[in-house]
Amino acid sequence: MTPVLLHGHETWTWLTTSPLFGITVTIAAYALGRVLHERTGSPVVQPVLVAIVAIVVVLKVCGISYAHYLVGGSYVDFWLGPATVALALPLHHEWHLVRRAAAPVLTGVLAGALVSVTTAIVVTNLAGGSRVLQLTMAPKAATTPVSLALSAQIGGIPALTAVLTIIAGITGAICGPWILDRIGVRDLRARGIAMGSVSHGIGTARALTESRTEGAFSALCMGLTAVATSVLVPLLILVL
Repeated sequence: MTPVLLHGHETWTWLTTSPLFGITVTIAAYALGRVLHERTGSPVVQPVLVAIVAIVVVLKVCGISYAHYLVGGSYVDFWLGPATVALALPLHHEWHLVRRAAAPVLTGVLAGALVSVTTAIVVTNLAGGSRVLQLTMAPKAATTPVSLALSAQIGGIPALTAVLTIIAGITGAICGPWILDRIGVRDLRARGIAMGSVSHGIGTARALTESRTEGAFSALCMGLTAVATSVLVPLLILVL
């Protein structure tokens, strides 16, 4: 191998194993998703979904392992917490509406969490899924950090739970507004409750693009659903 090629190989190895690679690829992939979403206007071109596909393609084409990508990707992952906390800002702006809708919010959150956990366990059982798969599916309506912790505690597979949680969020963000439009749900508060209860952070991000009020209710219900799911999952597992 010539000195130039050797130097280039060493540079490439350093780049792909450094945090810079994972950070750059993640930000670039999401930026691509945002651009495509804005240009197409299609809900199917969801930025998070585009970013996931783009990152997978880059890793496969370049022959880079997920472990090497995660060296930098974990730095981006760190900001998931602060980003979630930042959702309190629209909630603060719309607090006068939230305060007057306490009963519908609590009812919607409890109903959403109950239906999500129950259907996950029952449908998986009817489909012939193992008990471990049922326990893996059960916490999918909660935010990713909560669903991971719950899955580990009840005997599920946390890594698979994370995938199912992200799928639930993306599906809700893509299909949720369309379904709500078709069944005639126009109230922004009701739409926010529905989005936050079933599609957590990704759905809340979509709700915020539609209305600050809808986003505020979605952010609130996202947090309350995580609490409700944490309480209901262990109880429903015993019953079902």
